Amino acid sequence: MAPFKYSTVALLAAFAISDAYVNPSSPGSATSKRTFINRDIKTPDPVPEEGIIAASELMSTGRMYRYNVLSAEESAVSQCEVEIAKYTGHKYCVALNSCGSALMLMLKCAGLENGDKVMSNAFTFGAVPSAIEHAGGKAVYVESNYDHVMCPDDLEKKLKANPDCKFCLISHMRGKVADMDRIKEVCDANDCILLEDCAHSLGVFYDGVHTGHKGVSCGISSQSYKMINSGEGGFYLTDDPVMAAKCAVYAGAYEGLSAKHVTVPGPEVFGDLPTQLPNYSLRMSAVAAAIVKPQVATLEPRIEKYNKRYNDLVEKLEARLGDLISIPKLTPGVTRMVHDSIQINLSEKFSEEQVQAFLDECKSHGLPVELFGHKSNARNFINWKFAPAEEPLPMTTAMLKRAVDCRMPLMWDDQDFEDMANVISESLESVL
Repeated sequence: MAPFKYSTVALLAAFAISDAYVNPSSPGSATSKRTFINRDIKTPDPVPEEGIIAASELMSTGRMYRYNVLSAEESAVSQCEVEIAKYTGHKYCVALNSCGSALMLMLKCAGLENGDKVMSNAFTFGAVPSAIEHAGGKAVYVESNYDHVMCPDDLEKKLKANPDCKFCLISHMRGKVADMDRIKEVCDANDCILLEDCAHSLGVFYDGVHTGHKGVSCGISSQSYKMINSGEGGFYLTDDPVMAAKCAVYAGAYEGLSAKHVTVPGPEVFGDLPTQLPNYSLRMSAVAAAIVKPQVATLEPRIEKYNKRYNDLVEKLEARLGDLISIPKLTPGVTRMVHDSIQINLSEKFSEEQVQAFLDECKSHGLPVELFGHKSNARNFINWKFAPAEEPLPMTTAMLKRAVDCRMPLMWDDQDFEDMANVISESLESVL
């Protein structure tokens, strides 16, 4: 991993604010002290120097359009697609302007027609039902359990109640993966095409294989808060040649431009698709690809660092808070997780007022922790007015009311996570 360069002013500023401090704060107690954090919770992972140089060189030439090259092999986007496909183990890869575009095209390439129903998690980010709506589908929501994953039993129930539903778009929210063997079994038994939203699960392995291989295709994200960062961006991945060809054409490989791809099938598969399918112009730019490509080589050491910090943080929280919290458990089939954030289920003994007081305490001490079930949270299905749930979702509703979420920025120091444990613990103890 290439070293990162920072200006002297930036380094001095970082040192000036990096440490938490402890001040008296608890009302009514002259001796009680509280931990404060003075770091930005939304600090993204930086771009390696190699990516900065490559993007700068592209900008100096002006060749930022993926097809403005003489051959596929010299395209920054094609080179990036090769690295992504190699990492995830997929045969075909098409780089796009966002993961939302990837999800929409997954549905289109799988044969979704206007009005078709799509099973999806009741707990996910609003971009997932938005992609279903964008593709012309109608979302049918499946309950999510206290481990924050899709409930296979409810999927089976919903598919039996909706025999005309032939698509399931499962979202691995915050990298958490459901029982994919059972999910696939249920989908297969009901003639339902399985698709995987892997926006949060880059680097996560199920049964020793990278996520995204149980479904016929998957999408990953390079939005700034994900494991690879190009600001905005996404990748469509599949082993199906026809789907890959359709995706490339939908994304903008018009006329004979598929020849300037490396990770798509040959011209015999494309046939006359460029005249049959619309061009939605969803291509990734060469600059975004140049920024992403060197980050792939940094994934493993970063994952190791994220996971160590997460395990240390969980150990501290569980030791101090006991049954006041529970940490979502990984599905047994998950053989490698990526913990770039932490989710906590608060005990049912806390009232809604106490939960809000906890959030307020965390925020006032420098740690903005989010409640998934908050009335303004885009991960709360009640806020999807454009694709509302038509049936009650009691399991998901109960989980969301007490499920909190906190990022774990890589650029923070180890001491900052000691402070994070203290702020969370002190804030929860203060509202008892």
